[in-house]
Amino acid sequence: MQRIKFHHRPIIMVLISIISPILFCQCSDGQPVVHVYCHEANDLYNVLQAGNSVNPIRYNSIDQLLTKAEDGASVMILADRYPKERIRLSQNNFDVIKRKGIRFYIEYADGLPGIETEEENMKNKYKRAIVNSSFFSGRPDSLAILAINGLTYIPANVANAHIVAGRVAGLDYAIYGLPEATSPLLFRMPGYSGLVATTSLSRFVTGRYAPRQEWKGIWKGILQYLLPDNPIDQLTWTPVVETTFEKQQTLPQNYQRKSIERGINWFLKAKMLIPDNYDHVIENALNPKTNNGYIPWHEAIPVGDGGNGVFEGIFSKIDERGNQPIAIVRRGDCTGETAMAFAAAGKVLGLEQNYEIANNLLDFYLKNSPATKNEYGDPNHGAYGLVAWGLENYAWYKANYGDDNARLLLGALVTSAVTGKKDWDEILMRLLLAQVRTTGKNGFRGGRIDLPDFKKNGWEHYYNRDITNISPHFEAYLWACFLWAYDKTGDPVFLERTKKAIKTTMDHYPDRWKWTNGIAQEKARILLPLSWLVRVDNTEENRKMLYTAIDALLELQDECGAIREEIGNIAMGKFPPTRKNEEYGLHEAPLIAKNGDPVSDLLYTTNFAFLGLHEAYYSTKDERIKKAVDKLAEFLCRIQVKSENHPELHGGWMRAFDYERFEHWGSNADAGWGAWAIESGWTQGWITTVLSLREMDTSVWDLTKGSKVGEHHKALKKEMLPGK
Repeated sequence: MQRIKFHHRPIIMVLISIISPILFCQCSDGQPVVHVYCHEANDLYNVLQAGNSVNPIRYNSIDQLLTKAEDGASVMILADRYPKERIRLSQNNFDVIKRKGIRFYIEYADGLPGIETEEENMKNKYKRAIVNSSFFSGRPDSLAILAINGLTYIPANVANAHIVAGRVAGLDYAIYGLPEATSPLLFRMPGYSGLVATTSLSRFVTGRYAPRQEWKGIWKGILQYLLPDNPIDQLTWTPVVETTFEKQQTLPQNYQRKSIERGINWFLKAKMLIPDNYDHVIENALNPKTNNGYIPWHEAIPVGDGGNGVFEGIFSKIDERGNQPIAIVRRGDCTGETAMAFAAAGKVLGLEQNYEIANNLLDFYLKNSPATKNEYGDPNHGAYGLVAWGLENYAWYKANYGDDNARLLLGALVTSAVTGKKDWDEILMRLLLAQVRTTGKNGFRGGRIDLPDFKKNGWEHYYNRDITNISPHFEAYLWACFLWAYDKTGDPVFLERTKKAIKTTMDHYPDRWKWTNGIAQEKARILLPLSWLVRVDNTEENRKMLYTAIDALLELQDECGAIREEIGNIAMGKFPPTRKNEEYGLHEAPLIAKNGDPVSDLLYTTNFAFLGLHEAYYSTKDERIKKAVDKLAEFLCRIQVKSENHPELHGGWMRAFDYERFEHWGSNADAGWGAWAIESGWTQGWITTVLSLREMDTSVWDLTKGSKVGEHHKALKKEMLPGK
């Protein structure tokens, strides 16, 4: 082989200078290299390490990275101490970046030449991220909405940005356009080949940023910018919070029983049972200057035995670490529903220790707490026999919602039927009579009555009221309880007004119905009283009303079993979708922005549809209804939360689920119970219980058939409804 002569060396050196950066930017397997400053636990670094088309080389210091990076290299400087500490960059760092022609992505950083930033970070619970350009080639597209949980950002004076933060209405995209006020989150840095994020985008796994596909698009776009000559084909990761089964995955034979087991264990793992000596913690959490109604979840919280009640649930607020706090209010409905879940699951799983927890919960609320005392225990007070809605302060204690008392009743009746404890029978009969004597002559009670109103007006005022309230959300479950009470007592006071109210409601079905967070939940709630009306009065008219409601609800059922949310006549809505960006997060709201959005609501609709359809099947033995219930049960077992990282969520059912994405996602506009909330009673209690009833092959009606509550009727009616 001929030697290369000396005079050829300059040419070869030029070729080497051209080729070496290309060689240097590739691994031995051809993957492009990106130089990364971060901790080894960083989400993005770990995703790239897992064979996702890019080879990351990690450094422990920015200076080391910039020294090692070759000319034209791709660099990422990531904020591992976010949100506590910003990245600090020097002018010398940027001189090196400029001299070497480095393409970069830098996040949550100070010292950006030519960029004016503020010293104080901004954190606003109402702001979401919005795509604001075509930078990501339409995946996601401009105006797409993203969740950056625990969003903290550095205010910066930048005119144009690819992603901005703002208070924005919508499910998937900004339906009213960009808000008037926005803050830049991701932009190109003038004078450099680089992208700057004013927040941390690299925490997308730990922080549970959503939706998943949109975040794949975000990172593909950023990586493609850093590596323009290398297509980014693959970018995958396992979410830290996901569904138990995939949409098309074959379910194991015992999937329902396993779901019940996970569902009841959630109460324990999530620390829902309040431990002893926790009153001071609850009082501190109610201080608006501290936690404003919630406490941080942590593993060290002891697990109670039910004797101090149950927390309301897991709050929808997600921080930058993906954690959610505990909502601490103790409510009567949640207590009864949780007791019911423990009893029913205990029966299925052979866990008799669950019976003790269930009994303790009801003993606490009905016998040991103030909920049945003071005004509620005074025979001369208009509220006598009712049960306080909540315990934590007078605002909760004074309130009485008929529908919440109804669910407390239903939970207690199921618990008693399973555990055999009859200690609450007299209290429950008194509650039934207290509710019926504060229900008006048309069979409607209205939404809420407070203690001062009862004191002022007395119970007879409400019994004689000429009120019509066509709102199944507030009325339907009381009607179900009255029909149940009629079956046990034969007293027409429970039947006649109830029949009249149900008939009036169905005559206006559904366009003239008042609705709260959506019309779908009203359609779901009406099923239970209609199913039980057929039990006590099986006429053609009553069956027709039942099937009218069933057919309309099943029109909302997707092939996967999900029940789609639906918005009714806007003029009849109490909490309609957010109508402008500035209103986002200010009031209760649906999970959807418009009809057709593929989202299920497991707090207000799907849970009660599950119960209503279950009871309707046992009332009719119609196989078409059973098929719908089976599909819904499979869907619920699939979407139950699975998470090794978050035991406070594992086995739970969050409020929102997008059944096309097959991901926990929805508009988080609701001021109280947002998309990622898990409610101990309404959601977890009912879903776990109905799954258990399916395993027992029975219904609430049949299970409670032998109740002795009616034995207290005669004496209590003489006291509470004399002459009626």
